Amino acid sequence: MTARLIACHSIIALDARHPVAAKSLLDAQDMHRLVMSGFRGWVEERQPDARAQMGVLSTWNVDLKTNTLLLVVQSKIAPDWSLIPRNALTTKIETISVDQALGKGEQFTFRTVVNALTARRDQRTSERRSRKLPAARPDHVREWLMKRSQPTLDGTTAESGAARFIGAEIDPQSLAIRMLPPVTSSHHAGLKINRSEVRGSLVVADPDAFHSTLIDGIGSARAYGCGLVLVRPSGS
Repeated sequence: MTARLIACHSIIALDARHPVAAKSLLDAQDMHRLVMSGFRGWVEERQPDARAQMGVLSTWNVDLKTNTLLLVVQSKIAPDWSLIPRNALTTKIETISVDQALGKGEQFTFRTVVNALTARRDQRTSERRSRKLPAARPDHVREWLMKRSQPTLDGTTAESGAARFIGAEIDPQSLAIRMLPPVTSSHHAGLKINRSEVRGSLVVADPDAFHSTLIDGIGSARAYGCGLVLVRPSGS
């Protein structure tokens, strides 16, 4: 059993002091606009699922020592980054055509940034029932991820509607979890996305299901830099 991940990866290094990058670091909606600026014209405007249709997922990190914002964008179609000012870039944008075989039993290392929501009691209220709350600690994130580390499941979505991380078995001992600062947006009142970076290793159990995970992403806030799972064959 083998599936193939065919996608485009764009690696964009920006000067974090440039207004384009600085605005994106301050506001999650501006970061979303920056990512989507490379895909104009493929889908009619204002379609609510435009990002999903084009398979656009992204992740980013910032190095404050070097003032560099590194943005990685995955897509089903070739992007056009000509709208990004050249003086905002620290290096030329690199686009990579990915054609990766996903065979059953193959081992990969992975990295992802997730918006993990866990069911637990809100200590700030008197409610007895558990609510879906942002993961506050690494052990919450680990529990959330391991629930999605099942090789086969009935259906591809959890009760919350978030995509399950099916098709692969994660090695819990390999997980390294780092809690990241949340991101917000002044364009959407109350928007706050809690983020966690997860690194680890896995074994492919169901290539087709795992392919769907890599293409569609995992969890919520996939329009805001969460959910992209980047993999590399173990040992490479």
